[in-house]
Amino acid sequence: MNLYRSARAVAGASGSDAIDWRSAADAAKAATDPGTLELEAGEREGYARDVRDARAAVRAVSGADFDVPETIEIQNRHHWIDANVATFERVMGALETHTGAFPGVARTINTGTMTVLLSFLGRNVLGQYDPLLLADMPDEDHALYFVRPNILNAADTLGVDADRFRRWIAFHEVTHAAEFGAAPWLSDHLEARMEEGIATLSEGSFDREAFRDLDAAMTVVEGYAELLMDHAFDEEYEDLRRKLDERRQGRGPLQRLFRRLLGLGLKQRQYERGKNFFEHVVAVRDLETAGLVWEQPENLPTHDELDAPDLWIRRIDR
Repeated sequence: MNLYRSARAVAGASGSDAIDWRSAADAAKAATDPGTLELEAGEREGYARDVRDARAAVRAVSGADFDVPETIEIQNRHHWIDANVATFERVMGALETHTGAFPGVARTINTGTMTVLLSFLGRNVLGQYDPLLLADMPDEDHALYFVRPNILNAADTLGVDADRFRRWIAFHEVTHAAEFGAAPWLSDHLEARMEEGIATLSEGSFDREAFRDLDAAMTVVEGYAELLMDHAFDEEYEDLRRKLDERRQGRGPLQRLFRRLLGLGLKQRQYERGKNFFEHVVAVRDLETAGLVWEQPENLPTHDELDAPDLWIRRIDR
């Protein structure tokens, strides 16, 4: 890491936009150890095998017609930052014309904030199937991302077998591929809700409904993925989930603060709330009924229905 080079990149933020995205990416990489990509013998094939097995298992369980990207990209942390900065730039484009009375100062502050965000996420993301990232890309360029240094570091910290942990991450990301394959409209739906919310924030207001819709949709995405994992993963994994939760709780106060600011605590709540919703639907009906959420946007449960699944079931039955 080179904190001086990182600070210099932020201080040199320029241009006419609210955030100098190139400077933010350069500063984030300067502040982040990239980690090694020196793969061991058979490791690349291990990633590919895990994804193939996950695709077959999730297809069998869900009945969803989907495929996974041909490209399986094994990244270091710098690769992840470069791959995602364009996504942030596009989704946050509404901020570009709202720099305030002192645009130079605001740009430096915004660029520094984005640097911290990219650096923190770059050190913590394990795997990624990002529908917002993939929305603008041609099909042949789609890829599943695995941040190898983070996967190895997490497995070591948790005291679990690295190959087993990698396989668990692969299954989780493939469940997301199944969701977006079953619902081609979902990427645009999520991005529209996010852009609406950011646009109103940049104008000094808060579109509560847009963020509630986004939260509800992401709760469905995370909950359904957990449901499929429970049925598709080929071995017990409760110990992995428990150890990850303990690791999150055991982090220092600064890391816990970052997680709250970035909404990562909200993500955990989405997992739990969504999983409870789908477990009830499956217990009362079946997996096929749970999969009806992907037929059309109108089938997504509302905030109230997420906490009262029988309301959703009655609505879908009409």
